[in-house]
Amino acid sequence: MGFCGACALLALLFVSSVDSSEPFQTTVKPNKGSEVTVSSQLPDCTVCTVSGVNDAQSFCQPSLKLEPEKEVKLLFKCPQPIEQSYNVTISSLIECTKDACSPATVEVQSSLLSKFSRTFTWKLKAPEKTLVSLKVLRTGLTKAPHPCSDGRQYSAVTSETSKEVLTRYCEGGSETQLDLSDQGVVTLEAKPNTQVESVLFQALAAPMSGRSMYVTSDPNTNLIITKVDKEADCQICVTEASKQTCKPQMYRLKNLRNASVDFTCPQPQKVFTVEINKDIGMTEMARDGNTLRGKANVLRDCTQTSCSGKPVQADNGFFPNYNRTFTWDIKVGTTQTFHLDFPGPGLQQIPNGGTCPDGHTYSVILYLHRAAPATIGTFCKGGPVTSVLGQYKGRVMLTVPSDVNLDPPDFQLKVGPYSEVTAIVRVKLPRGVSDTEFITPNYPKDFPDDEQILWDFSVPEMHNYSVQFSEHSAPECLEEGAAVEVEYQKEGKNPTRTSLTGPQPQHQQGGFNLTVKNCKTNLTLPGLSLRYSVSVMRSGHPVLCTLDLTKQEVSVQIEKVGSDPLCEIRKDSKEEKTIKVAKGETAKLSFLDCPNEDLRLTATELIACPNASLCAPTLLFVPTLDPCLPMPLHSFSWFFTIPHEATLDLVSPTGSLRQSLPGQECDPSSVVGVGEKDGSFIGNFCSNGEIQKLQIHSNISITATPQDVKRSKEPLLDVSVSPEIKETIIYRISPNLTSPTILVTPNWPTGMKPHSSVSWIVDLPWMHHAHIKFAISGLECENSHTRINVKHQEGGSDLLDINESEKMRTENTTARQSFYLNVTNCQPEGRDQFNVKATIVLERKTNLLPILLGLVGAVLLLLLILVVVCVVLRKKKSKMNSQSSIYMGKGNIFRPNDGHFVKTRADNDSHVYDYIDDSMVYGHLLTDNESIPNGMQVDSYQTFTGPTDNTLPVIKEPDPEPKGQYQSFLSPSDTFLPPRPRTPIGRQDSLGFQDRRMMDNELYTFKSTGDMNTIRLSGADMEPQLPIMDESL
Repeated sequence: MGFCGACALLALLFVSSVDSSEPFQTTVKPNKGSEVTVSSQLPDCTVCTVSGVNDAQSFCQPSLKLEPEKEVKLLFKCPQPIEQSYNVTISSLIECTKDACSPATVEVQSSLLSKFSRTFTWKLKAPEKTLVSLKVLRTGLTKAPHPCSDGRQYSAVTSETSKEVLTRYCEGGSETQLDLSDQGVVTLEAKPNTQVESVLFQALAAPMSGRSMYVTSDPNTNLIITKVDKEADCQICVTEASKQTCKPQMYRLKNLRNASVDFTCPQPQKVFTVEINKDIGMTEMARDGNTLRGKANVLRDCTQTSCSGKPVQADNGFFPNYNRTFTWDIKVGTTQTFHLDFPGPGLQQIPNGGTCPDGHTYSVILYLHRAAPATIGTFCKGGPVTSVLGQYKGRVMLTVPSDVNLDPPDFQLKVGPYSEVTAIVRVKLPRGVSDTEFITPNYPKDFPDDEQILWDFSVPEMHNYSVQFSEHSAPECLEEGAAVEVEYQKEGKNPTRTSLTGPQPQHQQGGFNLTVKNCKTNLTLPGLSLRYSVSVMRSGHPVLCTLDLTKQEVSVQIEKVGSDPLCEIRKDSKEEKTIKVAKGETAKLSFLDCPNEDLRLTATELIACPNASLCAPTLLFVPTLDPCLPMPLHSFSWFFTIPHEATLDLVSPTGSLRQSLPGQECDPSSVVGVGEKDGSFIGNFCSNGEIQKLQIHSNISITATPQDVKRSKEPLLDVSVSPEIKETIIYRISPNLTSPTILVTPNWPTGMKPHSSVSWIVDLPWMHHAHIKFAISGLECENSHTRINVKHQEGGSDLLDINESEKMRTENTTARQSFYLNVTNCQPEGRDQFNVKATIVLERKTNLLPILLGLVGAVLLLLLILVVVCVVLRKKKSKMNSQSSIYMGKGNIFRPNDGHFVKTRADNDSHVYDYIDDSMVYGHLLTDNESIPNGMQVDSYQTFTGPTDNTLPVIKEPDPEPKGQYQSFLSPSDTFLPPRPRTPIGRQDSLGFQDRRMMDNELYTFKSTGDMNTIRLSGADMEPQLPIMDESL
């Protein structure tokens, strides 16, 4: 038990030690003329003065007043945090004469006790009717009724005894001067540890003659100044033609010309209001419309058909700090109406007597023949009301409070024909969902008897409207059977009538008129009043699309670019301003009331190549996206990433590329933009040009913009990966033969990327040389150098070599053969940009030496051919003389060198039969039977006896040999004596012959079995015959 009590005591001591605050000690010395008081409202907090040896003596009290210019050591004791426990007030006096103040510069001791909350107070003392102004030296001030966020809040009052509310300010505004009376007070409250500037104001003094203003207006304009603070001691004094007149309550000024308006109080804007009135009679109206600006007090000399005169504009310099009311009194003939048109933002009706958020409040009042004035409505800027029509006489009022910049909408004033309706309010309901309220004139008071008002509503297409009467009061009509009528009228249809309690239109479409007609009422009872609303909602249906990118390597983005706030795009039921669908995703999209031109569809594809050796060439096609997307494709981009040691090669599938340049623009439907990953643009390109290949040593993006809304199925570019190049970009160029070829640096004409290089390999056609003209935009380099170098491809000295010292100049050079062009950029100084434009014009060479050499060569070639022909003919004639022939009776004639026998029998298989018809070849061995009448015995070989007729065989002459063909050697098969065919011959002329392929029987055996005796028809040696192997028999 004792242990627990000790624990509780220790805990209490710990808590008390936590709550207590250590004493704070400091030394201060207030400036001369300052009254400093340190105080605390907490009972246990004191401030002590410390003195003596080792600060042994002290005098403590809750509040302590310090003496100026006396150093004192203070000790603060408080159990609470001292920053929040003490307040310091520092008061100073500013004394002024009628034309000067002391001190002239208001300074503060900013470091004095800055640990605590401080209140700096400046009291003004000046002769009676002296105006004291404090000019803000640092940043301006702005009125702020709430505490300031920076911990410094200013306040001002005309005198210490004044009952008026303090005017509070924060730093950072347009107020650069505080005007005060001879007893004014200014304070500055600073929170703990808040820094305060040492110099704040400059004090000025002048006799209080009031605020003066010079006024010049048109002859028919009235200026009415009315005193609203009846107790204030202030007068209005007007000086015109050296005569001054002063009035205490109200001053009506007419036909002012260079008049001076003075007020005898320092802040007359709090005492007076100003009304600027203009009368417009029936002869001043214009049928064709004349613009009246609220910020202009307009006077016009008008007739019923024309209007002339200069408007007088009233800007913020004309009583800008006063509550102002601009009024236009309008009067037309009894058979006319006046039209007030509010184009642009229109007007929004509000309850009568209300004010608008921006301070610009309109009111339209009608002066009826038989009744008191009726307020048609009170309106604010920005709404569906576009015009108001009224009978006979009316007034337009624009009320603007003080310190509000005058910026009302324009409105037009026109004259129209007579109308039975007292007033017509035209309303253009907005698109989308809206709920707009309207009230009858004078609401909540009574609508005039026997009058009618019409609202002309314009409803947007594909929208439904509904009318709802929210509040109304029905009068007692004096005539029997009379009642308030509510009538609806649509164009081309009969009107529909109902009552205040009857059903109103619901969910209908199209514009309509709503007319409310009052009756003659009992004035002792409540009259007619009505407040109703018109609700509008869209009747359209959203366009739905399920976008599936699971099978495509494509990401899609849809962005709202139009200004129509009613366009809604949603992804998975969530409304978005920008929809992004990544590759591999599926999203449910919807589009409601979104024209195609308000949406932008872009798609991207990432092509990564981590290993250059494994990267295959890629043909770039604009893919076909899901047809459920209602908008056209705006652009498609490919992003290529490659290793640092690789290069991307861009080639056109049609063979060549062309850069889009001024005067040589590409077709927008086929152009592709090429840029580097860091955002550096290279250029726009299309097919069929001078660029054979484009090499880029960087990660790039390629963007196609199919502006013709077609998804082209033809490839745009062929992209492949090659080894690393030294330059950033290399172009391979084949110049045009018929027109100049233009080469420009990347991102032309904006400027080449710093520390980059580009090269062109220009291949000239045969027998052409190139004239090169350079247009160079030079610059100053911060580091490194720019350089332009031209050199032949086959070596040699530089054709051109210049650097950044050549500014904005033109260079010309000529290349006799294919050449290199290299441009290198430095780090530019400032905003300078480096650009180079080269124009190449080809010219055909006219060198006579090659032509002469060619002619000589042709002559020599002809001579050589002639010699060869002669030699061939001579050899052929000699060969013909050495040929002979032999005639073989009862057989065929063989001639040497016969083209029909180009091969010997041993060299081909002409003696080998594929099929033997026994009945035809060996018919003599068959007996005469029924199947073969008159048959012959064919069991023995019958000797060939030659042709049976007496005519020699017709021998076809060989085709003549081509002339001039020289043959130095004839093969054995083409010699004078051809080899003998291996066929059996008559037994009376040779030895017996047995074919090795025959069977050993009577049917296939020759009568003589002796070896064949070859016949030598030539003295040349016969080719050796291959031995007949037994295995082959």
